[in-house]
Amino acid sequence: MKARATMVALVPALLIAAVGCSSGTPATGKDPDPKGSSGAPAPSAGAAGAPASAPPKTGGTRLDRSALEQGDLPGYQISAQGKNPNAPDGQPQADRKACQPLADIMGDKPDPAARQTVNRGIGSQKQVGLAVSASVSSYAESEAKALIARLKAAVAACGTGFSATVEKQTGSYREVRAAAYRTSGDETVSWTTTAAAQGVSAPVHLVVAREGDTVVRLMALNVAAAEKKAQVPQEVADKQLEKVRKAG
Repeated sequence: MKARATMVALVPALLIAAVGCSSGTPATGKDPDPKGSSGAPAPSAGAAGAPASAPPKTGGTRLDRSALEQGDLPGYQISAQGKNPNAPDGQPQADRKACQPLADIMGDKPDPAARQTVNRGIGSQKQVGLAVSASVSSYAESEAKALIARLKAAVAACGTGFSATVEKQTGSYREVRAAAYRTSGDETVSWTTTAAAQGVSAPVHLVVAREGDTVVRLMALNVAAAEKKAQVPQEVADKQLEKVRKAG
């Protein structure tokens, strides 16, 4: 439980509600909470997740239609969002100004310019422990382009790492490295980093893609084996961008 609780501080937007289904067994939403009491909802982070057994709700807006839903990806369980009071709230603050875009991407939304964000938690039933946070956010197109540019600059400037704090919880992000990753979006930036806090560290892989005025954010980590490298599955990125295009 300590490792899961620490992940809340490390990766605020990652949905730990996906843990249950990523283990290959159905999620019940009844895992113990980080404080050790039983019967509480499974902890999620940042834009915190509902229990993975709760199906996403279809909405009428373009952004709602863009979000992944249960059944979109065979071999994965997809959970909708509900705010978990145990999760950090808001945008993390970096200790280095140049790295703030990378801290922001870990928060409730990709950055403060997002007009609306819809989040999903994805648990792999193929790779034990693989959990992916997926979000779609609407922007003015000029702001979406600016976000991608800021992220590319930050990845280049922050290779030695940085730390970020949200609600008095601090995590460090070491070895920020650009990663090769192709998507069908208009622009894509991808990187890896090692997140660490309270004696626990975990490799994290991030992919941010722009499709017109919509930004897709994907983050992956292995919650069953914190030291194991994780990668956003190509099929998840492909399906998410396909839905964005169809909704548009």
